[in-house]
Amino acid sequence: MGRKKISTTIYITPEQSELLKQLHDKTKVPVAEFIRQGIDMVLDRERRNLPGQLTFDVRNVRDGRDVASEVTRDADRDTRGRDRR
Repeated sequence: MGRKKISTTIYITPEQSELLKQLHDKTKVPVAEFIRQGIDMVLDRERRNLPGQLTFDVRNVRDGRDVASEVTRDADRDTRGRDRR
């Protein structure tokens, strides 16, 4: 919890609200925490659509291999090495 948070308004369906309340009642985890976790899941899944810098291994440049295809392949994998396609 230690990070600073900002307040925002979201709109969810009555069904989502009811299920989140039931989940809170059973687990005692705040509804806001479930919403933050859901946002993190979407951001992780859609990371390739966010602006950022691609990385590549400089050794590949010296070896003369096709660096562009390796950078693209690496960008298509998530942090756990799973293929995103």
